[in-house]
Amino acid sequence: MMLCAAVLLLGLTVSHSLADFTPPTVYISLDEAPEVRWLPLMKTFDADYLKKAAAEVIDTTVPKWVHYVAVPIVMALQQYIPQPYAGEIHGMASNFGGSLSDIIILNFAYEISAFCTSIVAQDKNGHVYHGRNLDYPHAVLRNLTINVIFLKNGKVAYRGTSFAGYVGLWTGQSPNKFTVSGDQRGSEHWWNWWKNLLSAFLLHRSPVSWLVRETLENAEDFQDAVMRLSKIPIITGVYYIVAGVWPREGVVITRDRSGPADIWTLDPLNGGWYRVETNFDHWLPPPARDHRRDAANKALNATGQDHFNMDTLYQVLSLFPVCNGGTIYTTTMSAATPEKYNTLVRPEGCSMTD
Repeated sequence: MMLCAAVLLLGLTVSHSLADFTPPTVYISLDEAPEVRWLPLMKTFDADYLKKAAAEVIDTTVPKWVHYVAVPIVMALQQYIPQPYAGEIHGMASNFGGSLSDIIILNFAYEISAFCTSIVAQDKNGHVYHGRNLDYPHAVLRNLTINVIFLKNGKVAYRGTSFAGYVGLWTGQSPNKFTVSGDQRGSEHWWNWWKNLLSAFLLHRSPVSWLVRETLENAEDFQDAVMRLSKIPIITGVYYIVAGVWPREGVVITRDRSGPADIWTLDPLNGGWYRVETNFDHWLPPPARDHRRDAANKALNATGQDHFNMDTLYQVLSLFPVCNGGTIYTTTMSAATPEKYNTLVRPEGCSMTD
């Protein structure tokens, strides 16, 4: 209530949704062969629906003539996809009855047009929280959103939120170690899809969402995760937002393809108790049409560090335009309390209310 009153005084808009829902959870065993580990999806989704949804995403991301030209090229290059992703993608195509080339194109289509907001913040007691809105221009993704729990030796190795048919992660948590989200850097265009594809296949650079997943699986702690996400070459620019389990373990990593352009850490002793990242470099003003950063900053300042917690984080992420018509889901998480990981799908996004 305190946040709602404060943001109303500041002229911000609280966006209410009556039908937010928790996505289905799928358990993926990393002990299974890559070709079969995604079979649990079949218990939740109809194969024909997945094929139709994939076609919709591809058609609204990649022009038809590019799709037509790309198919033989993708098939020629698919031998360069590293494991385990090659096996997982082949398994999806085989088990779901889809085209191998379309599954590959789909996975790279998700690497562009991801407009998001991520927040990492520390409360007055030193607890670090991490939240994100993931925005995509594909409404069908609301019906494909899943929570994925990756198991190793029968135990939870890491978890995240993703889309059925996609092997990468833009949002994830390694329990009692760190959380991570990825935000697209700048405005990608469909013609950069070619550059990204060739960077992955021929230059052996990682898609940004694959590096998130690899980091969740292999990094020992927050510092190790930051090092990996900062230095490993990737196919395109991105912002990696990372939060740990100890005070001041929060950072926004601004990435170029080859390495970090900037590392922006929490600095609570000097007033920097939170960091907000959307899709533009934090040291530059966002485009005049984009008010997400300003709205989130105002709401966090109105909340104050003394009143900040997981609930108020979710409220900030629910404000318009931080949450907007393109918002697919909202996740709040804290690596120190991994059981509180929570994702809610926004069935109609968020809109300005009276």
